[in-house]
Amino acid sequence: MAKKQGTKLIANNKKAYHDFFIEETFEAGIALVGTEVKSLRQGSCSIKEAFIRVEKGEVYVYQMHIAPYEKGNIFNRDPLRIRKLLLHKSEINRLIGQQKMKGYTIVPLSVYFKDSRVKIEIGLARGKKLYDKREDIAKKDAAREAARDFKIRNLE
Repeated sequence: MAKKQGTKLIANNKKAYHDFFIEETFEAGIALVGTEVKSLRQGSCSIKEAFIRVEKGEVYVYQMHIAPYEKGNIFNRDPLRIRKLLLHKSEINRLIGQQKMKGYTIVPLSVYFKDSRVKIEIGLARGKKLYDKREDIAKKDAAREAARDFKIRNLE
């Protein structure tokens, strides 16, 4: 029996949670080559500028930067190449249908290893307005202040 290794986070997109309301999340595999996987094991990945498109019934991630593997020589690929995401047809159809609704987009949320396989969590998202972002910041500040006050009271 194989031992369950769990998950190991490689990259996280905190800005997506700041800029969007995440309505629904999906887990997808990524079509990669060997040197890209080795580079990901070293933790060299960035999805801050990445975005996802559905084209001809297939899902692709753009601008996902995976640094070249230092011992890869000629086998290294372009760090910003377009990578195909592996989803079930029903999930792709659901994404297409939801994306056609006004204001919805698909954003990458995190990249991680799940039992030695590279997975990407993508989210169906709706854009936030400026006042929504201000409300979130105010809520976080209020929670931080409450936690600080609670800590001070308990120390006394």
